[in-house]
Amino acid sequence: MGDDSEWMKLPIDQKCEHKLWKARLNGYEEALKLFQKIDDEKSPEWSKYLGLIKKFVTDSNAVAQLKGLEAALAYVENAHVAGKTTGEVASGVVNKVFNQPKARAKELGLDICLMYIEIEKGEAVQEELLKGLDNKNPKIIVACTETLRKALSEFGSKIISLKPIIKVLPKLFESREKAVRDEAKLLAVEIYRWIRDALRPPLQNINSVQLKELEEEWVKVSSTAPKQTRFLRSQQELKAKFEQQQAVGGDADGGDDEEEAVPQVDAYELLEAVEILSKLPKDFYEKIEAKKWQERKEALEAVELLVKNPKLESGDYADLVKVLKKVVGKDTNVMLVALAAKCLAGLAAGLRKKFGQYAGHVVPTILEKFKEKKPQVVQALQEAIDAIFLTTTLQNISEDVLAVMDNKNPTIKQQTSLFIARSFRHCTPSTLPKSLLKPFCAALLKHINDSAPEVRDAGFEALGTALKVAGEKAVNPFLADVDKLKLDRIKECAEKVELVYGKKTGGGAEKKEGKAVTGKTPALSGTGGDKETKDAATKPGPLKKAPAVKTGGPPKKGKPAAAAGMGGAGAKGKKGPETKEVFESELSIEVCEEEAAAVLPASCIQQLDSSNCKERLASMEEFKKAVELMERSEMPCQALVRILAKKPGWKETNFQVMQMKLHIVALIAQKGNFSKTSAQVVLNGLVDKVGDVKCGSNAKEAMTAIAEACQLPWTAEQVVAMAFSQKNPKNQSETLNWLSNAIKEFGFSGLNVKAFIRNVKTALAATNPAVRTSAITLLGVMYLYVGPPLRMFFEDEKPALLSQIDAEIEKMQGQTAPAPTRGISRHSGAGGDDGEEEEQEDVGNDVVDLLPRTDIGDKITAELVSKIGDKNWKIRKEGLDEVTSIINDAKFIQPNIGELPAALKSRLNDSNKILVQQTLSILQQLATAMGPSIKQHVKNLVLFLLQNNVRAAALATVNAWAEQTGMKEWLEGEDLSEELKKENPFLRQELLGWLAEKLPTLRSVPSDLLLCVPHLYSCLEDRNGDVRKKAQDALPFFMMHLGFEKMAKATGKLKPTSKDQVLAMLEKAKANMPAKPAPPAKGSSGVVGGAAPAKFQPASALAEDSGSNTMESKPDPKKAKAGGASSKAKGVQGKKVLSKPNLKEDDDKSGPIFIIVPNGKEQRMKDEKGLKVLKWNFTTPRDEYIEQLKTQMSSCVAKWLQDEMFHADFQHHNKALAVMIEHLESEKDGVISCLDLILKWLTLRFFDTNTSVLMKALEYLKLLFNLLSQEEYHLTENEASSFIPYLILKVGEPKDVIRKDVRAILNRMCLIYPASKMFTFIMEGTKSKNSKQRAECLEELGCLVESYGMNVCQPTPGKALKEMATHIGDRDNTVRNAALNTIVTVYNVHGDQVFKLIGNLSEKDMSMLEERIKWSAKRPSAAPVRQAEEKPQRTQNISTNASMLRKGPAEDMSSKLNQNRNMGSHSETAHTVPREFQLDLDEIENDNGTVRCEMPALVQHKLDDIFEPVLIPEPKMRAASPHFDDMHSNTASIINFVVSQVASGDINTSIQALTQIDGVLRQEDKAEAMSGHIDQFLIATFMQLRLIYNTHMADEKLDKDEIVKLYSCIIGSMISLFQIESLAREASTGVLKDLIHGLITLMLDPRVEDLEDGEQVIRSVNILILKVLEKSDQTNILSALLVSLQDSLLATTNSLKFSELVMKCLWRMMRLLPETINSINLDRLLLDIHIFMKVFPKEKLKQCESEFPIKTLKTLLHTLCKLKGPKILDHLTMIENKNESELEAYLCRVMKHSMDQTGSKADKDTEKGASCIEEKASKAKVNDILADIFKKIGSKEKTKEGLAELYEYKKKYSDADIEPFLKNSSQLFQSYVARGLRLIETEREGKGRIATSTGISPQMEGTCVSAPTHTVSSSIGNTDEEEVEPSVYLERLKILRQRCGLDKAKKEDRPPLTSLLSKPTVPTVASSTDMLHSKLSQLRESREQYQHLDLDSNQTHSSGIGTTLASPSSAAANIDDLKKRLERIKSSRK
Repeated sequence: MGDDSEWMKLPIDQKCEHKLWKARLNGYEEALKLFQKIDDEKSPEWSKYLGLIKKFVTDSNAVAQLKGLEAALAYVENAHVAGKTTGEVASGVVNKVFNQPKARAKELGLDICLMYIEIEKGEAVQEELLKGLDNKNPKIIVACTETLRKALSEFGSKIISLKPIIKVLPKLFESREKAVRDEAKLLAVEIYRWIRDALRPPLQNINSVQLKELEEEWVKVSSTAPKQTRFLRSQQELKAKFEQQQAVGGDADGGDDEEEAVPQVDAYELLEAVEILSKLPKDFYEKIEAKKWQERKEALEAVELLVKNPKLESGDYADLVKVLKKVVGKDTNVMLVALAAKCLAGLAAGLRKKFGQYAGHVVPTILEKFKEKKPQVVQALQEAIDAIFLTTTLQNISEDVLAVMDNKNPTIKQQTSLFIARSFRHCTPSTLPKSLLKPFCAALLKHINDSAPEVRDAGFEALGTALKVAGEKAVNPFLADVDKLKLDRIKECAEKVELVYGKKTGGGAEKKEGKAVTGKTPALSGTGGDKETKDAATKPGPLKKAPAVKTGGPPKKGKPAAAAGMGGAGAKGKKGPETKEVFESELSIEVCEEEAAAVLPASCIQQLDSSNCKERLASMEEFKKAVELMERSEMPCQALVRILAKKPGWKETNFQVMQMKLHIVALIAQKGNFSKTSAQVVLNGLVDKVGDVKCGSNAKEAMTAIAEACQLPWTAEQVVAMAFSQKNPKNQSETLNWLSNAIKEFGFSGLNVKAFIRNVKTALAATNPAVRTSAITLLGVMYLYVGPPLRMFFEDEKPALLSQIDAEIEKMQGQTAPAPTRGISRHSGAGGDDGEEEEQEDVGNDVVDLLPRTDIGDKITAELVSKIGDKNWKIRKEGLDEVTSIINDAKFIQPNIGELPAALKSRLNDSNKILVQQTLSILQQLATAMGPSIKQHVKNLVLFLLQNNVRAAALATVNAWAEQTGMKEWLEGEDLSEELKKENPFLRQELLGWLAEKLPTLRSVPSDLLLCVPHLYSCLEDRNGDVRKKAQDALPFFMMHLGFEKMAKATGKLKPTSKDQVLAMLEKAKANMPAKPAPPAKGSSGVVGGAAPAKFQPASALAEDSGSNTMESKPDPKKAKAGGASSKAKGVQGKKVLSKPNLKEDDDKSGPIFIIVPNGKEQRMKDEKGLKVLKWNFTTPRDEYIEQLKTQMSSCVAKWLQDEMFHADFQHHNKALAVMIEHLESEKDGVISCLDLILKWLTLRFFDTNTSVLMKALEYLKLLFNLLSQEEYHLTENEASSFIPYLILKVGEPKDVIRKDVRAILNRMCLIYPASKMFTFIMEGTKSKNSKQRAECLEELGCLVESYGMNVCQPTPGKALKEMATHIGDRDNTVRNAALNTIVTVYNVHGDQVFKLIGNLSEKDMSMLEERIKWSAKRPSAAPVRQAEEKPQRTQNISTNASMLRKGPAEDMSSKLNQNRNMGSHSETAHTVPREFQLDLDEIENDNGTVRCEMPALVQHKLDDIFEPVLIPEPKMRAASPHFDDMHSNTASIINFVVSQVASGDINTSIQALTQIDGVLRQEDKAEAMSGHIDQFLIATFMQLRLIYNTHMADEKLDKDEIVKLYSCIIGSMISLFQIESLAREASTGVLKDLIHGLITLMLDPRVEDLEDGEQVIRSVNILILKVLEKSDQTNILSALLVSLQDSLLATTNSLKFSELVMKCLWRMMRLLPETINSINLDRLLLDIHIFMKVFPKEKLKQCESEFPIKTLKTLLHTLCKLKGPKILDHLTMIENKNESELEAYLCRVMKHSMDQTGSKADKDTEKGASCIEEKASKAKVNDILADIFKKIGSKEKTKEGLAELYEYKKKYSDADIEPFLKNSSQLFQSYVARGLRLIETEREGKGRIATSTGISPQMEGTCVSAPTHTVSSSIGNTDEEEVEPSVYLERLKILRQRCGLDKAKKEDRPPLTSLLSKPTVPTVASSTDMLHSKLSQLRESREQYQHLDLDSNQTHSSGIGTTLASPSSAAANIDDLKKRLERIKSSRK
């Protein structure tokens, strides 16, 4: 007991495995209880027992085993996962349970097997049971047989596959054990219940006694069809139906279900195929050629014996067929002919469809052989040809049969007609289209008029059969000219005909066993039930007698049929009246007069031939009135027209009378029953008048009316023939013109193309150009209907004419034939012009049939064939060349090409590639030359092509053939599947690729396509990747035709692992399954409403129709069998129903596409929260999600749009997206109300594989998010969480375009959803397996941090950074790089603190990171530029007024800022990043606490209000977003954001950004916030300058005022910046260099001069450059200038002026050197000079055009030496190799020289204003200097320059003696010099006064840049060197007047600066300070007259005045004054 208690404690599953049987027994009992208790079939509990169930059933203890079996049964019944155990458990049951003695055990085993079948595992169970039948233990065999019988009895033959069971039955009957034999007998009886006689052939060979017993049992079997009584889990609906019927009491109405439930079994399918080729006697081929007939007979008998096998293995029977054919055709012994025919019949019956490829060769021979009279031969031939017919289609052999029908031998004609009659019986309306009926009826009509009665009878029988099969409507048009007697005879025959399919389709109720063959496609009649096939093949007798059975039929049917033939034959438009009146006899003129007199007034008839034209006219008017009032039935048309034609008839001379007459003819034709006889009377007259100028249009009207009454084909033929029998060219051309129009109005159906073409050719040859033109126009119209084949008829025309025809055809290219508007309305009953449609489609083919074809059969000689097969490749090539030339010569050929196909086939495998290529091109030629008749060679030749190694050429050939034959021939039979079976990867991928291309275009396919499916599945798992891909591509198209159910069923035979994979692929393909192509608007039964041709059929209707067929699983079993009849009916119904609603739907499309449902979105969110609906969260979308979304959308999305959105075909998704894009703007509110649904639908599109849909979806998203941001919408959490994760998946797309779009969308999303929350989603995306996705997400995170600062990192920056840092060690290089770049970005924002946040990194990762940070620091200017260039996308869209967006409550903001500050406080000292790289957040946060808090108020300073004309549109104030404080609490990120907008391509955006920055810079307390952003700002600025220079200035559309505004904003904000020294010093060398370059380029831009305010702009730039030079870091600016000079001297493009201006800046800097020398980093400066001198050694400098550069350099070095003395030589530390330049040597030289100088005192005195003159003084004698100056004064050009220098000299050296130089000169010269010096003095003093009084130091006044003159030694105190012109005085006067308030400022025209530039001698205009002050006073006086630019420069100066102040008090007053004014302006604006 101790043991017991131990195992009692164990859990159930362990008990079940215990070694004690008691424990196991207990375990099984508890397991049974547990299994019955668990309700959820998917409970995890089940999985625990997966591995144990086999042990349950195979337990070694019998007692325990019984309990185990019960538990196992409960498990299988209830567990979802039970299917996985099928194989092992079923095997256990078979081997360990069925051999048990206990009946209960066997019973449970059997129940378990049946339960597995119920849970859809029938195949696996059946496999195990069949294995059990091979067991040696008879008990097991009996139990297995019984289980199979039980399963079949309960589940039916649909679920239990009979073929394998029938295969083993004979073996069971041979068993020694009686029990086994008895059980086998019971099983055979059960099988017989289901498949009836199909079971007989397989059991023919069992013991005769057993067979007899079986026969007795079979007789007892009830004749009612068996029913399935137990159902699979998937068949629960059927089960419910069945139970309901049982309850009602039996199968009262179950008839229909049986048809569906009992599959038709074809005995052929159950048979094993026998291989006979190898069993042929070895000497067969010799014997068959033997001369003795006995030997030949032996050979044939051997074959006959072999072909008696009912099913033959497929193989290459070509040789065998060839010899049998030879015997039939040529053997003289008729007995052998009969024998060979029997062999052929046997082959055809045994091979079925596989024999189809040989049919074309044999049929002509057999038909020809019908000349034999002997009945046994004839019968054998009949059997043979009937059997052969069943292996192919009528279409394929029609050419051969029609060819034989013209044979002279009456017996051949008779037998052919009889064969046709028998063949027709196997057809249905769909397999006997009009295109086939037409030629056959034409040939048979000849037969019924034949002299031999037996031929006539056969003809009648054939036509009668055709009438019965295709229906009168289809056949009557071809019997139009048959007289009544014959017509009645045909109908009589039709009544007697019994159709093979007829009784089945017609009277399903009569069938005893419900053995419906509706499901078999008639074309495949071979599979249509073996019995029929055999009957048809072997017993022609009974078939012929069959009609006698229904003798009672005709009397009942005759009348209605005849009636239909008359009135109702109508369906084809005009046939109704025509059939009645075709026979209208000609009336004599007397009779006509009598009839006319009865209906017309007497006066009318009398005056008809009056000589007075007025009377004739009056008579006509009466005539017309009478006709108008007549009823149709009483109008004697012929009489009336004959009266009209009576003298003068058509020779009427008065045109009014004639017009009236023609009009009356038209009226009669329209209103009466107008016959062809009547038409004949008038047509000639009409054609005669058609060319008449006055009457032509009336004649055409009459002709059209007649065409409507008598049909266009007949009328046209008559009219054209009459026109061309005349000589009048006008009539001919007008007739052709009328015909062109008529064809467009009536359509092309029924026209005799051949006759037309003959007449058109005549017309083309006419001498009159009008006739030729009309003919060419007519050809163009015909081309619309006939297509390219039309041109073939005119190949031999002259080139000139041909080119005209081609031009006309070219015009028609791409147009579609218009829908017929006439000839369809009057008589069309329900059918409309169905027939017409059908013909329309066939016109092209008809035309091809009309082509004159040459028979080249006689040229394909045996000799040629042997050449092609020769061993020597050259001879083979000769043979192929011959074939090519034969085909080329013949152009169009008949299908008879003898042995050529076989010969060519062997060449396709030629070892010589060139010959293979040639063969392929011959085959291509053949296809075009032979046209559609090439069909019969398809099986033989072309499928062989694709395995060829010259694949491209082979594919082209295949396509050429497919074009001619259509695809049906290719897909029929097993050939295609045989090809796919071959494991040749190249063949497979080509074949699948080809099918994927062709299948989508087909409307229907033969069911043989199903045979390819198993091979398609094996291709899905092929080793070769390409094959797999092609197979996957082809999958949806197979499914499109076969349906999901069939495809899924076909996976049953796969291994379990493969099956799961393939099913998953099928599911995927199901979602992508395209719709079937639209069928033309004609159901083959003709019940179509309306006459729209195919192209007008609404595609959606058809798509829905086919979609429902393929997508729904319920009707599928029926669909699987749906053949011609059922599918046709379905199509027709579908279209009937759908055509109307569709019209309505089209109208409905006008409404809104999104319907606003109040609170709809909120309700959906509640539902999702409350788990009432599925949460939108999946890895791949399952059906239930899609259905849920569909349901939710149904209430708020237009029905038609929803249909497009959820269509199976991607093209409809594209349409839906296009519509949504179109309605986006117009339906904003609707879009927002359905936004959650739209986004969810778009996530589904992300799972589509189609790129075009994805691209379209992304395009829509971009527009959508733009709209939402404009509407200030914020995404809800629900919308975000159900969309963003799926969008992020797409970041990892392999295609760049898509990734780019997704990134753009993510950027835009930050505007409508907080960046911090986006961060979380993107962070989630970095965990993806897709490396591209990880990399892109990391980059995106970097961008977010860069744009929005560290606060964006969630949940905390530390955690986020740690997460990012893990990716540094990723195995993918791009991910590593992305991670590093992201962290570097954070580092740039946040500094060294990053390392603390990241925490511990592995050494390797840390070293990579440090390396990357160093590397990024080395590229100072690169980083900001990159940022500026890459960012615009993100920033531009964000809204220009960034700071306004953050209009959240200030308190929130400030608290956030404080929080930031505390967080950042410990990193104060941590900054080691180079200044120029860094955005100094922490400094701002720590140092400017108060400032930061006020930052949000920034927006209030809308300084742009002051600009007058600019009037930047007020940005729309946005409602405060709850999220913006998260996003933008950080000042630095705001500044980053605004700065990035400065470089915007949009002028307004840029102006607004500049204005905001200017606003910040002007407020001293806030300006510091810009610290750290200076380089960034300057880069953005000069990028904008570059943009203006390159783009805006060149854009003529842009208003130039805009550009001036932008310039002034840029210059203004930069002047503001360079007023603040601390900020100005942050600018780095590289940035300054670019800035100077940009500004000088601007100054020299001639286009700026042409602007209205260009001169102002240039002056302001002048001032700005001065500020830049003074306020920047002196080392940086000097370096920048040196580099600029070096670049400009190196560059070939820069003008000399550019270099000069750079040098002037350098001079200016040198002047400042004495004050700034101590702040300069001399080491760096000397390094730059060293580099300059290295690039430009002294010699090279001397070669420059100008001497400036060398002088500038020398002066700079001299000045440095003078200021630093010998110490200068200590500053060469940074130069590695001093010998590379002359710098050191030169400095030493200068030092030495200056030591010798005595004038060092003077140097010291003048240290304040060092200039070139001083330097000269230090170097040369005083006399030399003065001599130089006087020389200048004396020269005409430089006199003013000399005076200025003299003034300077005197001022500096007041004791200098100039007397000696003056005394030698004339008095005039002396007084000139004195006056000049005086003038300069007064002017300078005046300026100085002004400057000091307004508080600007004189230093600010010099502007060397403004006057680029050619003086190097320009004076120092005043670099303006101006001529004192009146303008100067005027300017000064104006300033004084304004000071005194005497004058309002008027805008004066000042001389443009650039004009001064171009004239070297003209000095500059009034100094820029004067200008500044004049502007200031303007500002005070009149804000109305501001210029934008003036304001800018004023303001910037006035706000910066404090820095250069001389008298602080006045400046302060100035600023206060300005502030007050600004406030006033603002308030007035508001």
